[in-house]
Amino acid sequence: MAEQEIVKHTKMIFGIWKTKYSFLHKLTELITEVFIIVFAITLSIYFHDRSELKHQRHEAKVFLLGLRQDLKTDIEEMNSDKKSYQNSGVIFRYITNRKLNEKLNADTISKYSNWIFNTTGLIPNSGRFEGFKSSGKIGTIENKKLQDYIMDLYQENIATLIVSTNDYTAKKQRLFEYLEANTKRITDSTNNRVSALASDQALNICSSLTFVKQILQRYDTCINKMRLIIGEINKDYGE
Repeated sequence: MAEQEIVKHTKMIFGIWKTKYSFLHKLTELITEVFIIVFAITLSIYFHDRSELKHQRHEAKVFLLGLRQDLKTDIEEMNSDKKSYQNSGVIFRYITNRKLNEKLNADTISKYSNWIFNTTGLIPNSGRFEGFKSSGKIGTIENKKLQDYIMDLYQENIATLIVSTNDYTAKKQRLFEYLEANTKRITDSTNNRVSALASDQALNICSSLTFVKQILQRYDTCINKMRLIIGEINKDYGE
């Protein structure tokens, strides 16, 4: 509608000079028509910007409400991961802190076998964030503190956590390779895995696996940041 008005009044400007009115009258008419055109353009830009802002706010809201659910799911996974690393620290300290020639307890090894022979690593629900960021829409989040929290979480906190867990997994892989090369059958249903774990070489590898404090701290950093983000989203959009 605004475009039609602009075209209409532009034609009128050209038509003014063809009239028989005085120069002053023509100039007055010209100024009036120019004012109308400028006003129409300004009004059109205003409503366009309002519409665009409304659309951006809607997109940001949809993103943040979806992100909130992603973070709640990630917190559950992270708390489970933390327990895994806590138990890993317990069993590897048990393996490495025993006295010289002290045998490992087979029942204890069996009890903690899941944390000896499995790996744990975070797979964050980051697809929604990556898509929103790559489309250049992060800046449409009006809560700048929330915007900073989100960027810090995904680009710093989670990134450093993954570096730590990947490093731990690489160390565990060395243990897996050692046990694969040195585990032998004793009977049809038993093997020497417990005694292989008690060897000096296994002990040296396991010593590096007792250090889980940094990993746990980085999990806590991520969880705390996620809770801050959820809190900010709740303040802006409700529970």
